[in-house]
Amino acid sequence: MGTGRQYDEKFKVEAVKLTKEIGTKQAAEELGIPKGTLGGWLKKAREGKIDTGSRSRKPEESLSLVQQPQEARRQLKEQEKEIKRLKELNEFLEEASAFFAASRQKYAKKKE
Repeated sequence: MGTGRQYDEKFKVEAVKLTKEIGTKQAAEELGIPKGTLGGWLKKAREGKIDTGSRSRKPEESLSLVQQPQEARRQLKEQEKEIKRLKELNEFLEEASAFFAASRQKYAKKKE
């Protein structure tokens, strides 16, 4: 089992960065710690539990490569529906404006 040795957060962050640069086996040898320990830290870094400063969000907050186009298509459909609704509303308002302008002219002619 493990030796029960505790590592501070800064050491873990630097170890993860080193591991990404030179590989798990070499980093473990240089740091004198088990490869399994580094593997666990790498997993935690991918999960966002160790902040290596390499990204601004945790993976679960980010959209996967599959979800990004799906989300973009969904947003596009919503925007197209909203544009259609606004065009219809604009047409209605133009017709209403013309109607009231015409009735105003009739009222002005009757008054004369």
